[in-house]
Amino acid sequence: MSSSETQVRDADYWSCQMEAVSRRRDRDSFLRIYDHYAPRVRLYLKGIGSPEAVAEELAQEALLRLWQRAALYDPARSNLSTWLFRIARNLHIDRVRHEPCWMELENEPEWPDIDGGFSSAESHAEQADLQNRIELLPTIQARLIRMSYFEARSHQEIADQLGIPLGTVKSSLRRAFMRLQLGVRGQV
Repeated sequence: MSSSETQVRDADYWSCQMEAVSRRRDRDSFLRIYDHYAPRVRLYLKGIGSPEAVAEELAQEALLRLWQRAALYDPARSNLSTWLFRIARNLHIDRVRHEPCWMELENEPEWPDIDGGFSSAESHAEQADLQNRIELLPTIQARLIRMSYFEARSHQEIADQLGIPLGTVKSSLRRAFMRLQLGVRGQV
C-alpha cells in the first residue's frame, strides 16, 4: 500500500472517530483521538515556541475544544489533523497576544495594503526583492512557498491539494527556505 493510500485510510479512520464523537459523544472514540493526537499537538506547540508546560496545557485545551465543538467539524473541508492543529495554533497565538510582555512593535514592517500598493519605498523594495527571489526558485518550491505563507495553508493541506506526500512538502519547503536565505545561490 502506498503512503498516499495509507494517509487516506488514516484520514478516513480519524474522520469516523470524530463522527462518533460528534453524533454520539462517544468517549472511547474521543480517547482514541486524544491518545493519538495529544503528544503530536504538544510537540507541534513546542516547535512553534511554547514552553513545555504551556504546550501541555494548550494541547489539552485544543483537545477539549475538539470535544466541545465536535459538531462543527466537517470532514469535507479538512482532515481531522488539519482542523485540530489549526485549533492548537490559534490557541498558541491567542496566548502569546495576551502575555503581559507582548506588545506590537512601533517600527514593525509595513505591509502592502489591500489594493496592492505599498506604504513606503523600503517595503516595496523588500516585497519586490522577495518576489524576485521566489520567482528564481524551482517551480514546485515557489508554489509551495506561496501556498504555505501567502495562502496560509498547512503542510497537510498542501500535500492533500497537490497529491504529494507530507514529507516531500516539508523537505521541499525547507530547501526553498535555504535557497531564499542564500539569495538563491548555489544548489540546495
